[in-house]
Amino acid sequence: MSTKANFTPEEWAHVAGSPMVAGIAITAAEPSGIWGLLKESMAGGWAVLEAQHDESANPLVKAVADDIADPATRDAIKNAFQERFKGSTLPDAKAKAESELQAVAEILDQKAPDDAPAFKRWLLTVAQKTAEASTEGGFLGIGGVAVSDAEKTTLDEIANILGLGHVTA
Repeated sequence: MSTKANFTPEEWAHVAGSPMVAGIAITAAEPSGIWGLLKESMAGGWAVLEAQHDESANPLVKAVADDIADPATRDAIKNAFQERFKGSTLPDAKAKAESELQAVAEILDQKAPDDAPAFKRWLLTVAQKTAEASTEGGFLGIGGVAVSDAEKTTLDEIANILGLGHVTA
């Protein structure tokens, strides 16, 4: 069972921020206006909150969810994101998020090999919930799709980055 103690502070910052990074990749793939952005942001937050209260959650997932509940951790993640994504265009933000997920996958494989598969599946679930949070296309929510083609492609890219193969969205 891996915990925060298994990682250096820098590695933990990457791991702890990874649920938000998964959401950023999806949001940057197909922006859906201010309401869509809010819904997608909330979906990622709810996924973390669910993990925090799920007694059957993988211990590393739970450790990240518990740590994100700490205001100091949230502030550190927010500040790191502002620095990392400052001035990024949407394609740049998506590419940076995917690169960050690759780094997290490598950290997990090296430092938490027993927990890595479950944690990676959770990250993909966070991305999926983010993608499903807001209807894409259409007009005022009419005629849109739950998950756009761009989001489906990004979900597949995330799955491949995490070593989970292709997903069906």
